[in-house]
Amino acid sequence: MSKDHDDVDGTGSSPLTPSPEDAERTVEAAEPDGDTGTTGDRETAAVGAGVAAGSARAAARRSAGSAPAEADEGKGAPTQRRGSEAPARGNIFARLARFLREVVAELRKVIWPNRNQMVTYTIVVIVFVVFMVTLVALLDLLFAKGVLGVFG
Repeated sequence: MSKDHDDVDGTGSSPLTPSPEDAERTVEAAEPDGDTGTTGDRETAAVGAGVAAGSARAAARRSAGSAPAEADEGKGAPTQRRGSEAPARGNIFARLARFLREVVAELRKVIWPNRNQMVTYTIVVIVFVVFMVTLVALLDLLFAKGVLGVFG
């Protein structure tokens, strides 16, 4: 008479946990080419059977073995040292002009606050500083009286 509260359809399986038959169908759907892979892959697929067969993780697992070798060509190679193939630095005026152009370009990207925001931010900073100065002054006075009380 006592039914599990997750047993919605009366079959004895929860809608959140798939039945063993559903798990096997999901494993077969995740491996359409018949390649079951290693035993660990099959166990992982059976454990994660609730995940859709077209999930990104399953797709990454299926394509992990078939990655082209040329994708890893740059991996593991040391960074090239600066040498004679480095471009000339140029004279000091050219470098200074380039630096100033880059500074202006970066400053154009900045979102500047308007007048109301600046007034608000300034008031907030002043109030915070006054609060902290008062707190430190009171703690200093308290500790000074404590030290005089203890050491006389």
